Amino acid sequence: MIPSHTRPFRGIYTATLVPLDDQDRIDTDRLAQHFAAAVATDGIVGVLCNGHAGEVFLLSREERRLVVQTAREVIGNRAIIVSGVLCEESGEAQRHAADAQAAGADALLVFPPFSWALSQETGMVLRHHQAIARAVDMPMMLYQAGVRAGTLAYPAETLEQLVQLPQVVGIKEGSWETAAYDVNRRLVAQAAPHVEMMASGDEHLLPCFAIGSDGSLVSLAVLLPEEIVALDRAIQRGDMATARAMHARIQPLANAIYGTAPGGLATVRLKACMELLGRWPSGHGRQPIGALDAAEMARLRGALVAAGLMGAR
Repeated sequence: MIPSHTRPFRGIYTATLVPLDDQDRIDTDRLAQHFAAAVATDGIVGVLCNGHAGEVFLLSREERRLVVQTAREVIGNRAIIVSGVLCEESGEAQRHAADAQAAGADALLVFPPFSWALSQETGMVLRHHQAIARAVDMPMMLYQAGVRAGTLAYPAETLEQLVQLPQVVGIKEGSWETAAYDVNRRLVAQAAPHVEMMASGDEHLLPCFAIGSDGSLVSLAVLLPEEIVALDRAIQRGDMATARAMHARIQPLANAIYGTAPGGLATVRLKACMELLGRWPSGHGRQPIGALDAAEMARLRGALVAAGLMGAR
């Protein structure tokens, strides 16, 4: 549900996960509980489902639609539902976007196709987003990839044109580097000041929030929603002592999940934390990712203890 006030898309969103049963099917009951928990904290305005943390790249078209349907049934009357669209071909992306709209999503987050990590140019990027915009009448968010993600990250001239598409309302900014974030923020503020710039690099929340942000779509909010909301609010009121205290809670766990090689295990690390905290019976991902080994689990247990989320044993 999109609120009726001015600038309705501002705020903190939980980027949700997908629980699987022992047959690697989506556990819909647990997924429903997950969505309810994801927006239970005051200050969380919505969810991003079918994102990278939601293993969108490993879900079928039908499963992506099921995820949105479940979110709509559970939280559709009280939170914004943003659904990711990740497809290599624009026609397929149009069909996935239409599915998301029919299933009850409020907005789309269009991810760059993974093939763009090898090569992209402004025309193809614009045509992809314009094709999706023709297929549905929905607000659209962009994804700005990390500075080390090859050509998945949009150069300035491409980003400047993208934010001027009439459907664009926000950007999940994941440059994962504060100087790049600041450059992009300044560009968007000049080219399209109505577009919300949302600092979403989980390891860089304090500096990016301090530079200035309109919110965040962040998977670490699955584990630390109160701390992330408190960090954002503290920065907004200029309370750096509280901001640093929240950062001290957030940063070690963020580093353990996202900042430890290989970075491709970040999603399954989040899911493993759900298992370690007793929220899910299993935190495994789909193949080829699977489950973490004992050493990874022990390291994450230590990070959860350090964050105050579980007691030492």
